[in-house]
Amino acid sequence: MDEARLLTDSAIVFRILFSLILGGILGLERGLKNRPAGLRTYILVCMGSCIVMMTNQYVYQVYDTGDPVRMAAQVISGIGFLGAGTIIVTNRNQIKGLTTAAGLWASACIGLSIGIGLYEVAIVGGAAIFIVLTLLNHWDYFIRNRAKDVEVYVKIPEKMTFSFFLHESKMRGIIIRNVQMEEETGSDGRFCFICTLRGVKRMEHTEMLKLMRTISPDIYIEEI
Repeated sequence: MDEARLLTDSAIVFRILFSLILGGILGLERGLKNRPAGLRTYILVCMGSCIVMMTNQYVYQVYDTGDPVRMAAQVISGIGFLGAGTIIVTNRNQIKGLTTAAGLWASACIGLSIGIGLYEVAIVGGAAIFIVLTLLNHWDYFIRNRAKDVEVYVKIPEKMTFSFFLHESKMRGIIIRNVQMEEETGSDGRFCFICTLRGVKRMEHTEMLKLMRTISPDIYIEEI
């Protein structure tokens, strides 16, 4: 085995510091966006995974027994409870925290690769994850903004009938689908619901919402 992969005192210090740095880089992006799991959480996940992997390697090296990847498998499955804590569903059926949860899982994987001394995978994988979390964020928004369907929360005034709203939407080349009533209905005399908008022709979400607002100045519509 390559000496750089062996579990020595210097290797332990290096791996822990390396996991701290890579975990911090990944967590910094989430922290700057004020996500539930930020800098410290990512560092702890990456460093903890690294320590688990080194412990597993120590048992295998010193006692010459056990499965060298058994504890790593427990980390991969066990990190799910932490990721689940970052995922929330708002009262408007909007799901938040999926990217943060996936990032935590990926950070744990980076920690495991560092802990076993697979530095090449840690460096390349860490760089790839950082690119996905930062640079591809704009590309993801670009794709979503041009998707055919858009989920919206709508409030129409009491004097407006729902059939009139459907008719006016259709006249503007927008089809209403998947209507879901909201409990807020009646709090201020408005009819509130969540629905899916689909344009007859492809258009950006901002353009679609702008068209819907021309039905009446009293309509409130928000993308979710």
